[in-house]
Amino acid sequence: MRKAGAMSKAATSMAERDPAAQWKELLGPVLEKTPELPKAFLKELRGAKLTFGKRVHCPFLMPFFLSPADEERVRKATETLGRIGERVASAAMEDASLLEQFHLRPEEEQLARMPAGKGPASTASRVDAFLLPDSLKFTEYNGESPAGAGYTEVLATVFRGLPVMKEFAKEFEVHSYPLSAKLLDALIQTYVEWGGATRRPQMLITDWKEVPTWSEFEILKQRFEALRVPVVLADPRELDWDGKRLAAKGKKIDLVYRRVLINDILERPKECAALLKAYEAQAVCVANNFRCKIPHVKAFFAVLTAEKNAKLFSSEERETIRRHVPWTRVVEDVKTERYGEPIGLLEYTRNHQTDLVLKPSDEYGGTGVTLGWEVGAKEWEKAIESALPGKTKSCWIVQEKIAVRRGEFPLIGANGKVEHRNMLVDFAPYLFRGKLAGFLTRLSGSGLANVTSGGGQVPAFRVERKRAKTATG
Repeated sequence: MRKAGAMSKAATSMAERDPAAQWKELLGPVLEKTPELPKAFLKELRGAKLTFGKRVHCPFLMPFFLSPADEERVRKATETLGRIGERVASAAMEDASLLEQFHLRPEEEQLARMPAGKGPASTASRVDAFLLPDSLKFTEYNGESPAGAGYTEVLATVFRGLPVMKEFAKEFEVHSYPLSAKLLDALIQTYVEWGGATRRPQMLITDWKEVPTWSEFEILKQRFEALRVPVVLADPRELDWDGKRLAAKGKKIDLVYRRVLINDILERPKECAALLKAYEAQAVCVANNFRCKIPHVKAFFAVLTAEKNAKLFSSEERETIRRHVPWTRVVEDVKTERYGEPIGLLEYTRNHQTDLVLKPSDEYGGTGVTLGWEVGAKEWEKAIESALPGKTKSCWIVQEKIAVRRGEFPLIGANGKVEHRNMLVDFAPYLFRGKLAGFLTRLSGSGLANVTSGGGQVPAFRVERKRAKTATG
């Protein structure tokens, strides 16, 4: 006879299953009962503007799960990085030798030095990372104009409506993240700090009309206006500057949520002239301001991990850097250190190919990235030569290989059938005014995880198993 209070084998099995395993177990019967679900799911995504160009963002039928403990360790590390980024950006404006380490082009430095008024360099930023049970490693800091918050929030809403979620929520408390409201609050706080006189300013979201993320701007406009802040969507070419005010589609603009990239502004100055003149005159609040370029470039991690800069950081910050920021150097023919050991950088880079990655310091979408462990020796040598100073207008970095996360996700194939696929899981926390607000989670079958290079996206939920009810009497 079983002892009173003993847990049954079935109950023990349920308690031991992790959230992902339990979701998959619940998904199978749902798909058998409703075989039309995958196609209906994709149709709903298109209807909700969850597209990147012509592709839907999420061909996957399972979200990413993290625990309260995961969330807390991510919060501590990423918020520390955000504080460092803001402080270093300000310090570099006063210290030419520090600013030089970021290798900005002269025209980028000129923009960074333009007065922007009060407020953070990066109202919205994102830390691209890999979260594992025993580690959290950053790959880069997107301090300029991180995309995806609007998509992520709507995607979470779609997943909450899935029939499998109803069953899953019987066993787990499920928490999602109100990203658009937090983003709007951060933008308004920056506007008020800058000197704005109202908490309902006329906002402009601006980028090129042809960008594949335009549908996200439409989502954010709808969300922001539901919170009673008026929004105009406009291409930089549609803006007007009369010497006193910036206007878009006949409306005077108070606050610019800038999604057009600094690189594009510099490459197309005539088309961005109205925005630049309004910024220079401090006639509008622009978030993120141009100083954000300093921590945004990937050379930021070379600044963080260089021993000569250790004095810039507190002991707690140095520990965060040691644990979470991979060793990084700007590619040059120099002597340097790696964890206290002197090395010749080029010689080390050539001899440790399978442990390193080469990246341009200022690109996005995986452009130009060479993973040493995925190419031959000749291609690696060619990448090194191309990365040397003078061979390109931008500097390049070499960075140590880090542990990545992979997981099995149910993927909707071209025929609408669901198959389980092993995917790389890139986990990217959003920081709004330096505070953790939520996550962008991207999946890829290759070594690069981003939507631009063909990856997909899933929502992230914080989950915690519900406590079992105990019998009384």
